[in-house]
Amino acid sequence: MYHHCPLEKKYPENKSLTLLPHCGKGLIKTSAFVSHRFLNVIKIKGQIVMSTEKIRSSIEGTISYLKANPDKSCIRTSAAVAVLERGLKVRATGFKDEVIISEMSPAEGGEGSAPSPGWFLRAAMATCHATEIAMKAALEGIELSTLEVSVDSEFDERGIFGIDESVEAGPLNMRTRVRIHADGVAKEKLNEIVKWAEAHSWVVDAIRRAIPSKLEIEVA
Repeated sequence: MYHHCPLEKKYPENKSLTLLPHCGKGLIKTSAFVSHRFLNVIKIKGQIVMSTEKIRSSIEGTISYLKANPDKSCIRTSAAVAVLERGLKVRATGFKDEVIISEMSPAEGGEGSAPSPGWFLRAAMATCHATEIAMKAALEGIELSTLEVSVDSEFDERGIFGIDESVEAGPLNMRTRVRIHADGVAKEKLNEIVKWAEAHSWVVDAIRRAIPSKLEIEVA
């Protein structure tokens, strides 16, 4: 079952933009954070810098291909495979040998040695939103000097332990905050870019709406 959260947005009167999706009330607040500063094409003093023109060129090429070949636009993603290592420590791998480790807190039976799966969900939202904003800005020919996205949530811990079946296990509400700036670009344009990105973010969209899901079980 998916909990559908209506989105409420607030846009302050400056070039720092805050998005606040809300639904319900919760007991525990958790968060994830991603920050990028875009300048050119090299890494300067630890800051991630990217070529706006290179991003724009790549995306425009893909858009042109998909418009010409709409029958090839639907694809199935590669699988993320999770394997229990010990206790509640889980290793997830991807087809390019990507690896992430998740773990629960001591209060939840784990050792607290790695972020929880819930944190990775928030990190996925934050990074996906930041990426989509950067992609749209590049398409508009805008170089972002600051882009910072944070996602936090509130949830009721009784849900994951099944203490009260009326309590949902997932987040009761999620909040996304976006800080953005580009020299010489009006705040209205930056607002437009962020709102467009929210509507087209892969992860945000998946969470915002109910999607078909199938459970497959293999008892080994």
